[in-house]
Amino acid sequence: MRVLGIDPGYGILGWAVIEDSFKALAYGVIETSKQAHFDDRLHEIHTGMTVIIREYAPETAAMEKLFHARNTTTSLDVAKAIGVVILTLRMHGLRCAEYSPLQVKYALTGYGRASKSQMQEMVLRLFGMKEIPRPDDAADALAIAACHSMAGKSPQRAPIRKSS
Repeated sequence: MRVLGIDPGYGILGWAVIEDSFKALAYGVIETSKQAHFDDRLHEIHTGMTVIIREYAPETAAMEKLFHARNTTTSLDVAKAIGVVILTLRMHGLRCAEYSPLQVKYALTGYGRASKSQMQEMVLRLFGMKEIPRPDDAADALAIAACHSMAGKSPQRAPIRKSS
């Protein structure tokens, strides 16, 4: 199963495509310009996700759930970016599973309160990598994709409905 893992954000969005549990096909980030209008940043996310979906043809997607941050404005902006991602996935016939940070940490390390360095070490081991993917958002996306793959979820393709 080919899984697209997503670490949501509007400044930097991490993504990773894996296959057969622990084979990393590609990973990276969509980075938006801080100087750009927020609408343009959301459009950059949509465009970037579209390119990734078309190039790697994932069968399913998984994203980290938004946690409550101290800054309400930041949380709302990340939520808007998540909406854009979910809509983009849906436009390509994909549904998106969501996992809390605790679920991702538990799936990879067996401990829901694992540190960032413990998570990065597990990503290295699981994917047989020599270096930790940078930036951290890409490594986080690999962890999210692995979590979904280990959860044994079947591919979640959905028919695309044409609006009238």
